[in-house]
This record gives sequence, structure tokens and C-alpha cells, in this order.
Amino acid sequence: MLRRRRRKSEPPALLSTPRPSLTYRLISYLLVFPVYRLLFRGRTAGNANVPMEGALVVVANHGSHLDPPLLGHALGRPVAFMAKAELFRVPILGPIIRACGAYPVSRGASDREAIRIATDRLEEGWATGVFIDGSRQADGRVHAPQAGAALLAARAGVPLLPVAIINSHRALGPGQSKPRLVPVHIRIGTPIPPPASRRRADLDAATAACQEQINALLDQGLIRGPLRNAPLAPAAEQTALPPSP
Repeated sequence: MLRRRRRKSEPPALLSTPRPSLTYRLISYLLVFPVYRLLFRGRTAGNANVPMEGALVVVANHGSHLDPPLLGHALGRPVAFMAKAELFRVPILGPIIRACGAYPVSRGASDREAIRIATDRLEEGWATGVFIDGSRQADGRVHAPQAGAALLAARAGVPLLPVAIINSHRALGPGQSKPRLVPVHIRIGTPIPPPASRRRADLDAATAACQEQINALLDQGLIRGPLRNAPLAPAAEQTALPPSP
């Protein structure tokens, strides 16, 4: 099938979001749902903050291999993540992760190539997931954020959405061979506008805003009490950058 070409006047954020495939829906509801909601007593707060249409860079902390499927399920829309190209050649696994929106990156590929592939996904209207530290952290917090997510947002002109995954590092973190059935909750923050430019200062400012918001959400701890699908906080209360011109 021919890929739809984006006209210069049509920003990626306005493109129609790809619909979840049948395989994606089956995996989400028959596998991820019971694992997240039942085994890990999963709860999600802030779903009203998730734009359900248009391209989006989802920025999250990273404590476990459980994070990608849990994140896509909790947000209510498919989230595309990078995956090693070798995984796509594994029988059964390859078609499944492809159906879930993952895209292959060859081992040893340059950062430039990975950014190009992720930008292509954004131009197709996907929500593209980036773990801001790049690798799993033993305590699940954001310590040394990389500017890749901000660069993607600047290149495509799309917002960043900070998300905090609470306790996944305790459920199946680095060095653990068996999962622990602790509660895993997800708090969704408020969108941050794309950096005004690709200059390092603008990228660093957006990256710092993501780090600050994610760690603040982590500090709130597990979700207690009834959930409220509240609208976005007023601009003055958001940990966000001012909109670019």
C-alpha cells in the first residue's frame, strides 16, 4: 500500500491517527489487560490529558521491560516503540510486536537513523514512545535525561506527553529474573509544547520540563481513592514550556 504523503501545509499533529489492528486489540485486552489490571493491580490517572488524535511524543521513565505494553494499554491508544531488528525475525513474536506498532532499528544503527525512523512514525500520526533516560533505572526515576524526545518533537512540531510509571522497577526491574506482584500504577501528566527550535538550549529546556514533571508524578506515589477524569490543568499550573510561535 502506498503511504499517505503529508502536504507541507498539513502538520503531523493533525493527521488521522492509525487505528489499532485486530492483533493489537486482542493482545491488549486478552493479555495486557489481565496482567496490568489483575496481576499488578494497575490503575491509571490523567487519561483526560491524552490527545486521542494526532501525532504525539510520549515521554516516560523506564524501570522494567513491562513498560512498553503497559504504557500503550494505559494510554488508550497505540504507542509505537523502537525494537531491535532481530526481534522481528522471531516467529510469532515478530508479527505481534509489529502489529502493536513497534518499528525495527538495526543493531549499531546511528542515532540519526533512529531519529529518522521515529520521525516517519510521527508523520503517519502515531504516538511514539521514548524512555527519556534511554535505559532501565534501578529506582525507576529519571536521572540523566537524553534530548532525543525533545528533538523528535521539534522536528515534527508535535507536543510531548510526560508519563510516570510507578513501581514497574520493583515488579520486574534490572537484575530480576522473576516478577514481583506489586501494584504498578501510571500517572499521565500534562502536554508540553514542542521546543521552539532545534537549538540545544531549547531542547534542554523541554527535556528538563519533562524530567521535572515525570519525577513530580512519581513523588505522588501510588494512586489512592476514586479516580477523576479531570481536564487539563490551567496553563499557569502546568509544568510546561510556553507555546512556541
